[in-house]
Amino acid sequence: MIEQVTTDRFIQDLERVAQVRSDISVCLSKLAETINKAELAGDSSSGKLSLERDIEDITVASKNLRQGVFRLLVLGDMKRGKSTFLNALIGENLLPSDVNPCTALLTVLRYGPEKKVTIHFNDGKSPQQLDFQNFKYKYTIDPTEAKKLDQEKKQAFPDVDYAVVEYPLTLLEKGIEIVDSPGLNDTEARNELSLGYVNNCHAILFVMRASQPCTLGERRYLENYIKGRGLTVFFLVNAWDQVRESLIDPDDVEELKGSEERLRQVFNANLAEYCTVEGQNIYDERVFELSSIQALRRRLKNPQADLEGTGFPKFMDSLNTFLTKERAIAELRQVRTLARLACNHTREAVARRIPLLDQDVNELKKRIDSVEPEFNKLTSIRDEFQKEIINTRDTQARTISEFFRSYVLNLGNTFETDFLRYQPELNLFDFLSSGKREAFNTALQKAFEQYITDKSAAWTLTAEKDINAAFRELSRSAAQYGASYSQVTNQITEKLTGQDVKVNTTTAEDDNSPGWAKWAMGLLSLSKGNLAGFALAGAGFDWKNILLNYFTVIGVGGIITAVTGIFLGPIGFALLGLGVGFLQADQARKELVKTAKKELVKHLPQVAHEQSQVVYNAVKECFDSYQREVSKRINDDIGSRKSELDNLVKQKETREINRESEFKRLKDLQENVIAQLQKIEAAYSNLLAFYS
Repeated sequence: MIEQVTTDRFIQDLERVAQVRSDISVCLSKLAETINKAELAGDSSSGKLSLERDIEDITVASKNLRQGVFRLLVLGDMKRGKSTFLNALIGENLLPSDVNPCTALLTVLRYGPEKKVTIHFNDGKSPQQLDFQNFKYKYTIDPTEAKKLDQEKKQAFPDVDYAVVEYPLTLLEKGIEIVDSPGLNDTEARNELSLGYVNNCHAILFVMRASQPCTLGERRYLENYIKGRGLTVFFLVNAWDQVRESLIDPDDVEELKGSEERLRQVFNANLAEYCTVEGQNIYDERVFELSSIQALRRRLKNPQADLEGTGFPKFMDSLNTFLTKERAIAELRQVRTLARLACNHTREAVARRIPLLDQDVNELKKRIDSVEPEFNKLTSIRDEFQKEIINTRDTQARTISEFFRSYVLNLGNTFETDFLRYQPELNLFDFLSSGKREAFNTALQKAFEQYITDKSAAWTLTAEKDINAAFRELSRSAAQYGASYSQVTNQITEKLTGQDVKVNTTTAEDDNSPGWAKWAMGLLSLSKGNLAGFALAGAGFDWKNILLNYFTVIGVGGIITAVTGIFLGPIGFALLGLGVGFLQADQARKELVKTAKKELVKHLPQVAHEQSQVVYNAVKECFDSYQREVSKRINDDIGSRKSELDNLVKQKETREINRESEFKRLKDLQENVIAQLQKIEAAYSNLLAFYS
């Protein structure tokens, strides 16, 4: 029963991680509470230590950790067995899979004590609760209807934002949440929808089918939306058992072996580039041959069934390794860093405060005045880093928008070669038939949309690499500015207290970078991404999601809208002028492409001019968002250091401070903060030791 052991271990590991998350979340909450109580007590003693930023950050981190789950995004075209796979994964026949339903809804499957479906709307209407039968009846459509809606460019449920399916299942209870996306298809607007949330999930489960290995649509989707984005993708080749059934002689071992090997070569040739991490080939850890229907049948009869031969044990073992041994530890490492920062900030504030308790108010004011030049240095460091970010912003926005402009203007140079492969099924004789002309125009527009999407995606990847490189450079600058900043803050402390106050960092691996620098270097994640109105995976500052919204509009919205509406008419007139006798297949195809190019080139200058400004604004906003947050965090730090001193002066001017009781209060605060940090360190170390 090795396979059942694998499944049980997965559940146990998820439970272990969920428990550690919960334990550390409680410690963070107590840490925030401890510091906050001390700040309130400071009002009636020597004054607050101005640790508001730390309280805010660890409170957010505690909440995110407490609500944390592993989000799996399921992608796959229609008729790939996606619902069957999901049912086999969760061990119940939960999702409809009998009539190949298609839905345009984003559906989130999460744990709930009772079975229910909640529909969330985007028009302000209150959420609606349904039972499963009504959900299936009301919000699923068959593929024929879906295709018709796509052709008419209509949404099936335009007022619906997303659906949440709650179910009391063990896998979901232990911290897995599944985001089931609309099926992939060849409509660009629908494929765009997936792009908006691929970055906000921990892993993508890309469901394919052995009998339809790497279709053109799947290859295009991977090329346009997955390639080069640093996403973790598990490829699930479903219905592998049907390879045998497709043979003339299913019992011929050699024929089966040869057929399977040829299939493996096809998948390897198409998927290998998506299974490389830091130059290492991990194909065997990312591509799996599954028989979902066999696994589902066995689990429905017996939830503890042996799944040998279905491919599920190997897949679940690999998924387990990735989620609980890689992602969870990386997530908790960031939380530990945040807790260490809060602890060190508190200890430093206490170490600064205690020597100042004995000083009279006049001496204290003199010392505060003496460090004004150092505070000016801190603002200078802020201004210099801010200036570097803005210069980088302006350079990148200008360079990338100019690159976009040039890229668009040059589309005509290769259009005849490029566009040929997008219209293999266009029959120009259909255009001459009034009854088929609408279908021809629809097919031509679809081909053009695919061409534009592919070209836009290729450009986007290049732009993203350039921006990524720019942010890496800013990260290095943040480390340098942070080091200079720390030197100045040490000087401030030494001049104020008359001594070199050093707080030993928690471990040797900690550097002394201030919190704002750690954030700017990408070492901390505090905020949450947003998808369809609800929070998804922890994201921190993510310039890709900012760009995504703009580039998606540029690629499939801006150019197509700018060109297609005035694109098809002139082509039609040109084709009518050719005459029936002229329309021989190859020659007609070439004439179509020439005419399309002629019309496209007319509009490219306008598109390049208008959309390059959109690109400029998109890139600028990425760096502006970064600069705003960096500046806010530096300002908060400088402000807290000043207010910490102002608070002490104010208290000394208004009351007599009992040095002994205040000394004890501050020391107790320090010890309580260290105690909570030690619990966090122990929980993290124990998890690390378990998986090492």
